[in-house]
Amino acid sequence: MEHTPPPFFKRGPAPLLRLMFFASLSFVLLASDAYFKYLDVLRQAVAVVVYPMQRLASAPGALATRVGNFFMTQAHLTDENSRLTSQNLQNAKQLLNYQALAAENAHLRKLLDARERLTTQSVMAEILYTARDPFSNKIVIDKGASNELRPGSAVVDDVGVIGQVTRVYPWLAEVSLIIDKDQAVPVQDLRSGFRGIVFGNGEAGTLDLRFTPVSADIQTGDTLVTSGIDGTYPPGLPVAVISNIERNAALPFAKITCMPLAGVNRNAQVLVLLAAREAPEKPPAPEAAPVKRKKSKKAGS
Repeated sequence: MEHTPPPFFKRGPAPLLRLMFFASLSFVLLASDAYFKYLDVLRQAVAVVVYPMQRLASAPGALATRVGNFFMTQAHLTDENSRLTSQNLQNAKQLLNYQALAAENAHLRKLLDARERLTTQSVMAEILYTARDPFSNKIVIDKGASNELRPGSAVVDDVGVIGQVTRVYPWLAEVSLIIDKDQAVPVQDLRSGFRGIVFGNGEAGTLDLRFTPVSADIQTGDTLVTSGIDGTYPPGLPVAVISNIERNAALPFAKITCMPLAGVNRNAQVLVLLAAREAPEKPPAPEAAPVKRKKSKKAGS
């Protein structure tokens, strides 16, 4: 009697039968879910159970994406910051240029208005640079003999007197400011009519009204204008205002300090007055009368 061993694997139903069973079950579940919504609760439960595994599976990719975005964002922000900084500097430069042009435009308007007020013919000039000597208060302008400038021509701005032309070149001219130690301007007090001479002392903010008697009618705050008696400066141009007066009865003259009204150190453009008033020639000095000698009496005549 032959004995066959049992099969090593227990196979069960045939594969075709199982396929047909599960296919039919799938169609039944699909139809019931589509029409009766029986599986919504089951689907939500399965989603809750599967969600942690989904998050865990997608964590490496999300982490890599975030790291890449972080470095990309940092590089982008660095480039953007550099670009904005450069643009800010450019805008600041343009703003400074705009402010400088606005100030220059306002000053030019005032100069044009001053030119209309002046009856003397004038030429507008631009200050190129200051003199090389640091102890002198001189400037160089871009107009010269070709523009009919000559030594002694008065230089003014929209407020008052700045100085006078001391040297003339073909296309340049040197101007000595009124604060220079070698400059003196004949002035007159608008309030009292007192005439004097203002001297420069080498300092930018002060002038000296020298040789003024202690009893002179001068007060703090008085405005000094050109008197016009020198033939260089036209009369009536503002020069300075009295800032301090020191009177000492033991001294013959008062110590008077003035503040210049014009912008001697803050302008870029000036007006040069061309036609100076020609002073008449001084009258000739009278001839001395001959001295008569007395005749001595001869003794014994």
